[in-house]
Amino acid sequence: MSTVQKGVSQLVDTNMDEESTRLQALQTKQSLGVQSLSIANNSSQSIVKLFTG
Repeated sequence: MSTVQKGVSQLVDTNMDEESTRLQALQTKQSLGVQSLSIANNSSQSIVKLFTG
């Protein structure tokens, strides 16, 4: 493998690592968003139950 090919290979590997990290971050944000909405929904349902008896 030539030096140029090695360099390109390293750049591709680095780019894939960056994209993988970015994807993980987005998936974590999405998961936290879904959990937050679930907590908010459950909280509002509990408040309604308090008032309706």
